[in-house]
Parts: sequence; structure tokens; C-alpha cells
Amino acid sequence: MSDIILEMRNISKSFPGVKALDGVNFTVKTGEIHCLVGENGAGKSTLMKILSGIHRYGSYEGDIIVGGEVMRFHSIRESESAGISIINQELALIPELSVAENIFFGHEIMKGRLIDWNETMRQAEGYLKQVRLNVPPSTPMRELRVGSQQLVEIAKSLSKHARLMILDEPTSSLNEEDSANLLNLLRELKQQGVTIIMISHRLKEVVQIADTVTVLRDGMSVCSLDAAGAPVTESEIIRYMVGRDMANIYPVRAEKNIGDVLFSVKNWSAYDPKLRREVLHDVNLEVRRGEIVGLAGLMGAGRTELALSIFGNTPGYRITGGELVMDGESVRFDSPREAIDHGIGYATEDRKKNGLILIQDIRFNTTFANLKALMKGRVISENEEVVQANRLKDSINIKAPSVQQTVLNLSGGNQQKVVLAKWIFARPKLMILDEPTRGIDVGAKYEIYSLMNEMVSQGMSIIMISSELLEVIGMSDRIYVMCEGRITGEVSGAQATEQNIMHLATDTEVV
Repeated sequence: MSDIILEMRNISKSFPGVKALDGVNFTVKTGEIHCLVGENGAGKSTLMKILSGIHRYGSYEGDIIVGGEVMRFHSIRESESAGISIINQELALIPELSVAENIFFGHEIMKGRLIDWNETMRQAEGYLKQVRLNVPPSTPMRELRVGSQQLVEIAKSLSKHARLMILDEPTSSLNEEDSANLLNLLRELKQQGVTIIMISHRLKEVVQIADTVTVLRDGMSVCSLDAAGAPVTESEIIRYMVGRDMANIYPVRAEKNIGDVLFSVKNWSAYDPKLRREVLHDVNLEVRRGEIVGLAGLMGAGRTELALSIFGNTPGYRITGGELVMDGESVRFDSPREAIDHGIGYATEDRKKNGLILIQDIRFNTTFANLKALMKGRVISENEEVVQANRLKDSINIKAPSVQQTVLNLSGGNQQKVVLAKWIFARPKLMILDEPTRGIDVGAKYEIYSLMNEMVSQGMSIIMISSELLEVIGMSDRIYVMCEGRITGEVSGAQATEQNIMHLATDTEVV
């Protein structure tokens, strides 16, 4: 029996205006963890969508060979019948249904014409045990946190008897602990004979778990590295990904011009009526002009809750105490529009759901937060809109044929640049960046870090929320750490270490 479970030969795929894949060759051995890496737009997700039947046979060139047999998948169901299962970055779960119903959704266990609920619950318990998720199968999906939902997706794949499992950025929304648990589970599944393809931008995790690393660049396969035979380093992978060495992933600011205090949060407390608990307790922080302030903490620490409560309070928290001060003036914003008018911008952690209008083009998304800057009398100047959108597209290197390109068709890194372009055009004094590099590659991260440095060098201030400790340390002048809705400490960027931040994030003493 061959030790090769999958070959993809000379795969090419084009979209209007761009060639996504150009003669890619990709080989996976049975029972390995094979990591697929590359910059945003390199073609990773497109290649996996071809393998999983999302891009049907006939829409691409080349051959897919599974277990020695040429396959022609016209749908996801056909690829699943061949033992291939894909877990996308956006989880395909239904919050209103139970865990068991989600696991067997679309392939229910039937008894005659009815669902066999006893057998469904019994088997669901077995799959939950296999993925080490200790919840009753009757639990509503909406009650699970993201890390647990990811495990339900894996249980769902196992219930389909997948022998080749594809995971697209499985840890991008997870904290450090949940990520480590997921990687351990993948190692266990490998021992049980499941072959795993994992797309990831977290190179630290790639070098920990991969048996083979394949690098794509500009729609072409660059190399496959044998990580099981000899250690592969992050810098080696980066060199193949971007085509050059990157000595320092966090660009150094040429000159720091940090001024007086621009924005303060004083004794800020908030109650969430939906959760029926206080989510922020006496938070105090300040941001100076031209400063990057990092906001660190574990998932659920209250970082995003703080940002949302400042930026117009869209969740409808009940502010139970405290004060916001902007330019020496006490302020309170009842809508995002009021926050924007006072010089605050907020780049949300979920760019696809809340940061962009995906069916619109780059031009529209770049300008709609500050349309009054385009007004001539009572009419928007479409010519000026195109001029400004092109200026920002070129200045921050958004890779697209034109500003008429639909944002939905851009890579994650370029979508994030459009989010930043929108706020740059709005000209805020204070920018809140919530997970600004989530789900994007190391090359695009470097460009965004460089853009952040440029923004503060021009006098803007930034609050950066990030779950990646090295990112917080590498980019921040000062760092506030949150735990359970409170600020538990403040450290300067020069003194910050992963250890002292984690102690503050867990509110424990340094031993």
C-alpha cells in the first residue's frame, strides 16, 4: 500500500483579474500533519477549496489523486464521501441547535423516517470524548466558547469518518491555552491514523507540530520541507514565504515623539444585561499622543468589551461608573458616529462581519466612514472618491487590480489593509485596533506594523488589542494587562516579557 494519500498535480485556477494558482503540485503522506503556509493571497485556501469540492471539477486545471485514484469532485458531499473533510476558518455551526445536532447535521442517524435520538446522543458522547470536550451533547452550541466550538467541528468531521482532515487557520481565534489543547488533539488524531492538512499563519505552531511544511508563494508551490527529518525554523519558512530574509518582524520606529495625554479612561465600569454581570470594573488607563498602548489579557478578560463601551457602546452595556476624557474634555458616546466625530476610530476584531461591507468595492469601503470629506455642496464627488481611494490603495500597498475590486475577493491581509485605509481616511486622533493581524501572514503583518509606526509618527495614538504576546511586546510603548474586567498591571514595552504579562493576565504573583 502506498504511503501517499493525496497528490494534487499541476493545479491552476483563475478568478477575474487574477491567477490564484499556477501549476501547483502538492503531495501528502498517510498519517502525517502537513502544514500549508504562505502569504495572504498565495493560494492556500483556494487549493484546499478545490480539494474539498467547494471549487468544483471543471473550474480548475490539473488532477486530484486520492489513494491512487483520480477524483473529480463536483461538491463538498462528494469529497466527504471520499473521506475528505474541511473545517473552514469561519465555523459552520448553528448556535440554536445542540452540540449533538451540530455534529450530525446533514448526516443524521435515522431509524426509519425518524431521527434516532438515543443513538445520536450515544455516538455524540463518543466523539466528544475523542476530542476531549467534556460537555453534555444536549448543550446548546451558543453556550460554548470559541475553543470548544472548534472541537465540535472536529468531532463533526470524525463523525463523517474523515481520513483526511483539512483545518484552515484553526487557532486564529483561540487563546494560547486553547491553541495548545488543539495542537495536542491533532497529535492524538495523527496517532489514530487521521491525516491532517493545516493552514496556519502562526509559524510558532507550525514548527511545533508539522511533519511536512509546504510553502506557496504567488500561486505557485515553492518547496516542501521535511520537518520530521530535521528541525525547520520560523526564519527558514519566512524566507521561502516572502522570498527574502526578515531579520526583525517588528519594525523599529525611527523616532518616537510621544506627547501629552490625549485620552483617559477613569474608573470605568460597565454591566452587561445579556450576561447579567459586570464586564468592566474601575478601569483606568491613559494614552499619550504619538503612542502605541498595548492591551493584553486572556480571552474574556474584557479588552473588546472596553473598546466597544468606549466606541459608542453598541452592545448596549449599562455604564455604571467612570468617565472618558478626550483632549481634556469629559465625553460620553452614545453611538459610533459620535465617537468618530470626536476623533476615535475602531478597527473591529471581526473584519468580515463588522469591519467591511464585503459585497462593496475597495473605493466604497475606504471612504464611507468619512463621506463628508467628499461632499461638494450636498453631493458626493465620485471623482474625488476614486482619487482618495487610489491614493490610499497605493500608499498602503493594497494588492488588487483597481479600487473597483470587490472586497470579498481580496485576501485576508488585503481586507485588513482596507479596514485601516477606511480609518486613515476618517483621520482619527485615536485608533483602537482590535486584533489587527488576526489570520494574516507574516509579510502582511510586517506591512501593518510599519503602517502603525507611520500613523503614530504623524501624531495619531493607537490602542492595540492583541492575543499574541510577542506582538504586544514588539509593538507597544506601554502595555496594560486585563483580567476579569480589571486592569491588573501596567508595564513599559522595554520591561515587558511574556512571563510578567501572563502573571498579570492570570492575576497571580511572580514566583
